[in-house]
Amino acid sequence: MKVSIGNNVYINFLCCLVDDAPITIGNNVMIGPRVTICTATHPLDAEKRRKGLQYNKPVIIGDDVWIAANVFIGPGVTIGSGSVIGAGSTVLSDIPAGVLAYGTPAVAIRPVSPEERKGF
Repeated sequence: MKVSIGNNVYINFLCCLVDDAPITIGNNVMIGPRVTICTATHPLDAEKRRKGLQYNKPVIIGDDVWIAANVFIGPGVTIGSGSVIGAGSTVLSDIPAGVLAYGTPAVAIRPVSPEERKGF
């Protein structure tokens, strides 16, 4: 399929992109080691799986996103600009812009504060 990568994107080692549908990565994105972005999923019904059925949904990652190490991003997910995904998270639903999200499944924990946006 198609992977679209913006400007100034850093992708660390052992990143796996399963691009059976489009994956869009915005500008100034940092992707940690061992991140998997997967657009493919299968039916829950075993008979349909035996037939080899698969569904594909695009993944969109906004600008200025940091995805920490060992994160899984599932089919159909959009991660809003300026968000941070904590290490080891499983992202199965959309994450709004400007938040810290983590967990399995990942949820928005809190907004990224103005002080944190200023940096060091």
